[in-house]
Amino acid sequence: MPSSPAAVEIEGLVMQYGAKTAVDDLSLIVERGTITSVLGPNGAGKTTTLETCEGFRRAQQGTVRVLGLDPHAQRSQMLPRIGVMLQSGGAWSGVRAVEMLRHIASLHAHPMPIEPLVERLGLGDCGRTPYRRLSGGQQQRLGLAMAIVGRPELVFVDEPTAGMDPAARRTTWELLEELREAGVTIVLTTHHMDEAERLSDQVHVIDRGRLVASGTPFELTRAREQATIRLVVTEPFPPGSPVALQHALGEGTEVQELNGQSLLITGRADSSTLATVARWCEEHHVLPESMVLAQRSLEDVFLQLTGREFTP
Repeated sequence: MPSSPAAVEIEGLVMQYGAKTAVDDLSLIVERGTITSVLGPNGAGKTTTLETCEGFRRAQQGTVRVLGLDPHAQRSQMLPRIGVMLQSGGAWSGVRAVEMLRHIASLHAHPMPIEPLVERLGLGDCGRTPYRRLSGGQQQRLGLAMAIVGRPELVFVDEPTAGMDPAARRTTWELLEELREAGVTIVLTTHHMDEAERLSDQVHVIDRGRLVASGTPFELTRAREQATIRLVVTEPFPPGSPVALQHALGEGTEVQELNGQSLLITGRADSSTLATVARWCEEHHVLPESMVLAQRSLEDVFLQLTGREFTP
């Protein structure tokens, strides 16, 4: 059978639990050799969707293909080609970290060398510690090692850096990026928006079982056209300045007075907007102390799309 051009293809997926629809006519694609984030608030349907991709659930309606295979009917063919990192668990309570990793490696035909992976993820110091006594970050590092030791073509990683210190978090990011460079496809779920924005080639945002937005982090943040300019001046603004500046900028822009010497301008932030603000300051004898431009973050876009905070 020829391989599919995409690593994951979901078309019209519907998953229900009694009267509750967890996934509602969902369609999305994960291209090969990318890091693709699937984001959504709790209860959005992303866990059910990914469990269906991993073969734990059968699609009730619609089709799901992973590496060109039906993940449920052809699971035995799919499993050797994928890795799955769970958010928690995945190892026996009393097993030692390196012992568990060696066991998982023994299940694969051509596993990665154990020692370099242990060293890279900082598992050497806890190699003889029972799993239940590992810190949350150590358990996550072991979970990632278990997911990739078999040299998978596709890896599903759930909250890969939860509980990690900044150094371990950066090491994990670098490892995921290296896997992508080597041609491995990574499907990422995370509650850290900076992580998704840093790593992702593509982002899919799911809410209430439906796809509400897709694109690169840049496309999603720019598509909202909601960058901000913070204007700080040396002397208090003249009366009526927010209204006057908003009139000068025109429709699609909001001006909010933060205090007597600071305005927040929200809207399209391009060279024309900056020139208009500078010209307005000159005409009204206002001396700027600073003008700080900030593009909207992925978290800003997420909140606008879903109306809900992204919490663990």
